[in-house]
Amino acid sequence: MTSRTAGEGSTPRLRADAARNRAQVLAAARTAFRELGTAAPLDEIARRAGVNIATLYRRFPDREALIQQVVLDGFTLVLQAARDALDAAPQDPLAGIEGFLLRLVEERDTLVLPLIGGPVGTTPEAVEVQSQIGPVLEDLLAHARTQGAIRPDVTPVDLITTGALACRPLPYLPEEQATALATRHVHIFVDGLRPDGTRPLTAPPTHEELSAHVHAGPTQS
Repeated sequence: MTSRTAGEGSTPRLRADAARNRAQVLAAARTAFRELGTAAPLDEIARRAGVNIATLYRRFPDREALIQQVVLDGFTLVLQAARDALDAAPQDPLAGIEGFLLRLVEERDTLVLPLIGGPVGTTPEAVEVQSQIGPVLEDLLAHARTQGAIRPDVTPVDLITTGALACRPLPYLPEEQATALATRHVHIFVDGLRPDGTRPLTAPPTHEELSAHVHAGPTQS
């Protein structure tokens, strides 16, 4: 099955400027939701997007529509990452699993909703996309089991839960160190899937570096 972008085929293609405004609103919404929750003021989202509030309402008639699009985009990303991992499974299923998790870490800003908090999808399209993720991950795990690459009791829920946890870095940590820690934890998890054997881990931030940033609080802009 080929992937498609969220909403493709269900809405007319937008003009370049309209598509750009829409993308800016969604990016601003993800940032605002992460910082302020889903009750973030819509005028604040419009301000961050660099558009007026009327432009926001032309694309998203109310808060719920905006939230549901952010949710759908998150599900769509997870599904595509799972499909890409499944494509790699015949050659190296464990590398496919790791690639799936690292893809989520790399694109975690898109996963503010629903993977790292917030409401679940309620639109038919979001429900449909979400329903496809588990079976694709189960196929991925089945390849790994057949090749004896993983322990037999791992489930798609384990992968989703681990991805969600890896996408939630400690507060106030610089992005580079947060990514280093998340990558390290993915490696630990994937090694834990193996029937036996381990491998060296990448170096994490030191305890002193971690403590300094956690206790310092957010960086002043």
